[in-house]
Amino acid sequence: MANFNIYKASAGSGKTYTLVKEYIKQGLISNGRILHKSLLAITFTNKAASEMKTRIVDALFHFKSGPNIQNESFKTLYSDLKIELKYTDSQLVEKSTKFLSDIIHHYGYFSVSTIDKFIHKIIRGFTYELDLPSNFEVEMDSDKMINDGVSSLLD
Repeated sequence: MANFNIYKASAGSGKTYTLVKEYIKQGLISNGRILHKSLLAITFTNKAASEMKTRIVDALFHFKSGPNIQNESFKTLYSDLKIELKYTDSQLVEKSTKFLSDIIHHYGYFSVSTIDKFIHKIIRGFTYELDLPSNFEVEMDSDKMINDGVSSLLD
């Protein structure tokens, strides 16, 4: 059975750090061919999702330096993961290099998304079962929806 972790915290409490750390941790302990294929991180905004993706890739890139990382935040992340996973420096460097390579070569599986994009992707996959047209569109303009609905009703 899959393991789901949910983190709930207020602004500025380190959610992004925690999610990045857990995403990398899960990828490092994975034994699959494509380490990140079964991982999904969901956040609220496009900015936060983009920032998480950038931090994950940057952290894995910096991990190639082992304990000689110059960036203090990545050095802290490296140390935290090393302790939690009980890895040696060479194990952590080797696994993180493979993980970064997998992300780069199979970027389509790099799933860090917003809640709305994730739900939209699920609905797209079940258009037939939900009796939706395959080319459905999501409309966010409530005034347009009301006008279209009133026009349809009047017709």
